[in-house]
Amino acid sequence: MEITTEMIKELRAATGAGMLDCRKALQDANGDYQKAVDFLREKGMATAAKRADREASSGTVELYSHGNGRVGVMVEVNCETDFVARSEQFRNLAHEIALQIAAASPRYIREDEIPQAVLDHEAEIARARVKEEGKPEAVAEKIVAGRLDKFKDEAVLLRQAYIRDESVKVEALIMQNIAAIGENIIVRRFQRWELGEKLGE
Repeated sequence: MEITTEMIKELRAATGAGMLDCRKALQDANGDYQKAVDFLREKGMATAAKRADREASSGTVELYSHGNGRVGVMVEVNCETDFVARSEQFRNLAHEIALQIAAASPRYIREDEIPQAVLDHEAEIARARVKEEGKPEAVAEKIVAGRLDKFKDEAVLLRQAYIRDESVKVEALIMQNIAAIGENIIVRRFQRWELGEKLGE
């Protein structure tokens, strides 16, 4: 099948990949647009994973206020260079992450930040519920593990479903941007305030 310039441009607009990569992906996929998109996404994710250990000390602190000042978020998102830090795509990502934090109230950025005492407490609550529901002991631990996973999906920013597309996790959204931008991106820290909430909660 002949690969036209229009096909390459369309694929480039959708994926942000280079012209040569788009041409090769379309050739390998025999002109099948969806296969070419999948190929480029997989390649981009693999490249993004390789960038994950690179130093990221530039970036931005994004401030977001929601609901006429009822919720406020401050998040630091880092990248490798000032050039990328000033780019529209990076700024948009930082804004989307701030929106996510405002809407979904995560407590941690990564799973390994959850204190063991919190996990033990959540497991205890889950076990008490399983007992109350009269579930057989043989499946009790599986149910507890499932509920702990659900807790992590809600409490950990990178594990949360992206508010604009629930089929995408926040971690995948960041990886897509790493692949497109070509630099490592890290959510360094965040703070979320809600009007009237008790201190120390």
